[in-house]
Amino acid sequence: MKNNALTRAWRTRRQPGDGAPDTHRSERMGPPNGFALLPWLLMGMGAFSHLFQGKTDNPWIGAVFLLAFNSLYIYVVFRAFHPRSREARSTRLALVGLGLMTGFVSGWYGGPWLLFWPLLALATGAVIRGPKVGRAMLVLAALAGAIAWWRDGWGAINVAYGTLISGLVTSAILTLADTVKELRETRQELARTAVEKERLRFSRDLHDLLGHTLSVIVVKSEAARRLAPTHLDAALAQVNDIESVGRQALTEIREAVTGYREGSLTTELDGARSALTAAGITPSVRQSGPPLEPQPSALLGWVVREAVTNVVRHADAATHCTITVKGAPDRVLLEIADDGRDVRSEQDGSRTGSTSAPTLVRTGTGLKGLTERLAAAGGSLTAGPGPRGGFLVKAELPVDTQLELTK
Repeated sequence: MKNNALTRAWRTRRQPGDGAPDTHRSERMGPPNGFALLPWLLMGMGAFSHLFQGKTDNPWIGAVFLLAFNSLYIYVVFRAFHPRSREARSTRLALVGLGLMTGFVSGWYGGPWLLFWPLLALATGAVIRGPKVGRAMLVLAALAGAIAWWRDGWGAINVAYGTLISGLVTSAILTLADTVKELRETRQELARTAVEKERLRFSRDLHDLLGHTLSVIVVKSEAARRLAPTHLDAALAQVNDIESVGRQALTEIREAVTGYREGSLTTELDGARSALTAAGITPSVRQSGPPLEPQPSALLGWVVREAVTNVVRHADAATHCTITVKGAPDRVLLEIADDGRDVRSEQDGSRTGSTSAPTLVRTGTGLKGLTERLAAAGGSLTAGPGPRGGFLVKAELPVDTQLELTK
């Protein structure tokens, strides 16, 4: 389908088993959370074993440390996965407390207690994201290496390296997970936006197509009813026109549904003459300038269709409608003017009790949508009372616009 955003949005939803990765499985699994960092507490099993076997001096101090460290670690890592709680002061204070306990007890006991430094790095990497994590990990690795050197000699290299890598890798993975989540949300928002744009385009096309076509059918039906008693041949001609308009409407609706419809200014001018004549309004079409490219011609064709439909529907006592097309090397000007009165304006004035002359307000959904289309193409559209009465629609558009009309 040509430039069909709805189809593109739909096709992004891959089905499991079609040979492509099942992206919905990862969405069902959800983002990472604090449970992903809990298994790393097993690194403290060596310290627990020493404590249980009585190899640790002052075991009550060690037991209190294990309980406090595990509690603070769990508290910190679970709060690290929510942006607001991660930036909270309580989380930062808990992380500082975790660091002070790690430094004190690893220096006091040494041995397997030194492995709490990588655990501290994991918690720190979960809380600190972005450029600051590198400096934080270097400081932690230096402290861990210094204390481990004092307690364990050359084994300090492994402790310092494990501390540095644990924090950096944790921060990088969680940052990447956050980025993937943001990209997934952005993709979903873009898909929703594409669907809304396609719905808006489709509703505009149906309004422009059906509004004009049904107005022509109504006018020609009324003409056939009036002519039937006295001029049967003329009435049959109007009926034939109704059949032709109906068939053309079916074709245009099919083209609009499939996204291939591209109107033409020439075609719409011919249709405008027929519709105005059937409504008892004398059409006057004036064209000047070079031929237009297909895209500006189609866009101006929409303007002619909508403006003439409004004349037929709402211009009371109109007898004449002038359509002027003035082409120039860089821009083209289109004007549609009639000499009627707007029925809806008079009704509004009577309801409000106003004694002033009615103001022409023939600017409904169709003209508003066309104003947006022309603005997107670098043009403009204005509609309001004409300088000599009646209603005037004026559209101006660059001749080299490349805007896709289905957008």
